[in-house]
Amino acid sequence: MTEAPPAVRAWLLAVAGMILLMIVLGGFTRLTESGLSMVEWRPVTGWLPPVGEAAWQAELAKYANSPQGRMVNRGIGIAEFKEIFWLEYLHRLWGRLIGLAFALPLAWFWLRRQLPGWLKPRLLALFALGGLQGALGWAMVASGLVDRPAVSHYRLAAHLGLAVVLYAYTVHLILRLSPGIAIRPDRVIATKAAALIGLLFVVLTWGAFVAGLRAGSAHASFPTMSGYWIPPGMFDLAPGWINLFENGTTVQFIHRWLAKLLVLGVVVLAWRARRLDATLAAAMALAQMALGAATVLTGVAIPIAAGHQAGAVILLTLLLVVRHRAAPSPPGPRVR
Repeated sequence: MTEAPPAVRAWLLAVAGMILLMIVLGGFTRLTESGLSMVEWRPVTGWLPPVGEAAWQAELAKYANSPQGRMVNRGIGIAEFKEIFWLEYLHRLWGRLIGLAFALPLAWFWLRRQLPGWLKPRLLALFALGGLQGALGWAMVASGLVDRPAVSHYRLAAHLGLAVVLYAYTVHLILRLSPGIAIRPDRVIATKAAALIGLLFVVLTWGAFVAGLRAGSAHASFPTMSGYWIPPGMFDLAPGWINLFENGTTVQFIHRWLAKLLVLGVVVLAWRARRLDATLAAAMALAQMALGAATVLTGVAIPIAAGHQAGAVILLTLLLVVRHRAAPSPPGPRVR
């Protein structure tokens, strides 16, 4: 068959919503430093929480021997431990639920022959990437269980980046399955929107570096950084190129200016396109910049910082819509 029933699109919409919530939940987990509370990865039985006082004490004992338990939360009580444990547990459980919400309907639609041929390999690729995301999440956590109570900011960026890729590709498939959504074709607008999507991924990567290095509160002023447009200390590390990735001041500087370039690009795109979808994207870009400034000025307040992360994904969604609606000839078979 060449077309898919509306139920397939509705299913993917639900999955995309779950992934978006997962990204936000992951942000809360990171911001509350809850991600290292579970020191084991049990893919099969890990969905079961501790039951009974003895099980909780055993879990706390494992945590107490971890770098975070020894260096940051030494002497933590069971009540405080439960607060950080449950957030990480919910994060992992939600990931498992996404897997089930994807795999079971996929099997159902496949067996009932309701999936067009072009869609099947793409859905299998999404499923495989979802499994890889789980393994990458554990690799990230494991990096903070060795000798220091912090995960690798490189692995954090990879984990967030893959989550956003999963979300973006799911939205892409939804758009391809949406009847009549490609209107006012314009190759130039589509190309510029694609370029801005690429830039957004770069901005997200450096944003993850900022988070992983805990550099968000290092310069709590805006638009300058502690009163400087070019702050001192940007090239203190050797060799010089490593500052781009591991110097908190430099990483925050790059994130800020790339974000400003992105916002400018989206606003210019909207001004030239004169399209509602592009205008909405520009409004979201400006709101996202305001959220970024508020994150810095509040010393990385958790609700605002989580909103900033969610705002990036919403902006990505709108840019994907702009690109798709401006595509001269939507790829793949049309849905009638």
